[in-house]
Amino acid sequence: MRLIDCYDALLLDLDGTVWMGDEPIPHAVDALAGCTVPVMYVTNNASRGPEVVASKLTGMGFSATRDDVITSAMAAIEMCKREIPSGKVLVLGTESFVDLVREAGYEPVSSADEGPVAVLQGHNPDTGWRQLSEASLAIHKGARFFASNLDATLPQERGMMVGNGSMVEAVVHATGVRPKSAGKPGPEMFHDAARALGSHTPLAVGDRLNTDIAGGNAAGMDTLHVMTGVSGHHALVAARPEERPSLIASDLRDLYSPLESLRPSRQGDFSAMVKGHDVVLAGGRTDSTAMQALRTVLQVVWSYEGPTPTSIIPTSTPAEMVLEQWR
Repeated sequence: MRLIDCYDALLLDLDGTVWMGDEPIPHAVDALAGCTVPVMYVTNNASRGPEVVASKLTGMGFSATRDDVITSAMAAIEMCKREIPSGKVLVLGTESFVDLVREAGYEPVSSADEGPVAVLQGHNPDTGWRQLSEASLAIHKGARFFASNLDATLPQERGMMVGNGSMVEAVVHATGVRPKSAGKPGPEMFHDAARALGSHTPLAVGDRLNTDIAGGNAAGMDTLHVMTGVSGHHALVAARPEERPSLIASDLRDLYSPLESLRPSRQGDFSAMVKGHDVVLAGGRTDSTAMQALRTVLQVVWSYEGPTPTSIIPTSTPAEMVLEQWR
């Protein structure tokens, strides 16, 4: 049975899964055009409103509306509303975050002197000392603290920039108060997305183990890792139990591959065994793939009860060839 036929919804990460910067990931548009189940785009990026995300998706050729997007800003507001239904809220974030806070029935403010009942912090490249200090003052006065996400870094075309989590840490250091976070790897966004779709068997899809996959796992969902973004082959081998996906795909075309072929298992005539601190990879054929070798290795490493092996040792020509393709 095809993977897509085993689930009633897809909860898709964006950067590294659907797009990379301002370009769609190869094959992603066609793969999702043939999708027969509802799709929700679930992103930790709180700097864009859902309508902006949907517009970017449609501009690339994907089908999307505002209602098909959940951002960590939206999830943070929902988290706040469950505890504090109304009042003034100090927002550290973009204007789109402020607009969402207002739409939720709160009164956005920018000063601790206005008596906010909560502080909501999301990524904004313009956040600086003054805004961080207002948040600190408000929290010291008793305001509850919520963050859209705690990503330490933000992948950009030039490399890894400072993420919202790093900015949040400045407020934590000044107040001693840690925020509740709505973003990945927490489960809240995944639960919100499933509820919005009326889904009972969703599949969480992403490219980053410590956010997308860990978050889907925390939500009790099956998870699909795609090799088109941040976390590569070696990261999967070293993954902690809570970051290990149910299924591993090359890209979104594998939504139409047989489900069982995507599970960690012996494939491509490869064999693997742990020997000391290493994994020995043997066998294979001339047409065996890097992904078949990866799934073969993962089955062995993830079931091994000792320390995680530190290197992969090839003992055949096919094994050597595929390992050169790993990253």
